[in-house]
Amino acid sequence: MKIERMLVVVIVLQVMILASQWVGQPMIPAAHAQNFNPVERQLAILEEAKTTNSKLDKLIGVLQSGDVQVKVVKDEEKK
Repeated sequence: MKIERMLVVVIVLQVMILASQWVGQPMIPAAHAQNFNPVERQLAILEEAKTTNSKLDKLIGVLQSGDVQVKVVKDEEKK
């Protein structure tokens, strides 16, 4: 039973491949890569690094000022 199903799947796939070759068009469209520009990529990485650095500077300022309050909430599932 299992072997027959596998055989049917293989036959169906082979028929699909044969049909696509006969028609001349693939049944699944080909994937096309996007244009790659390393300069733009590096500039985007630098901009993100600057944004991250500014957020970290704000966080460090808050932590150094001592205006941080921590609230602990007990998980009700543990009761």
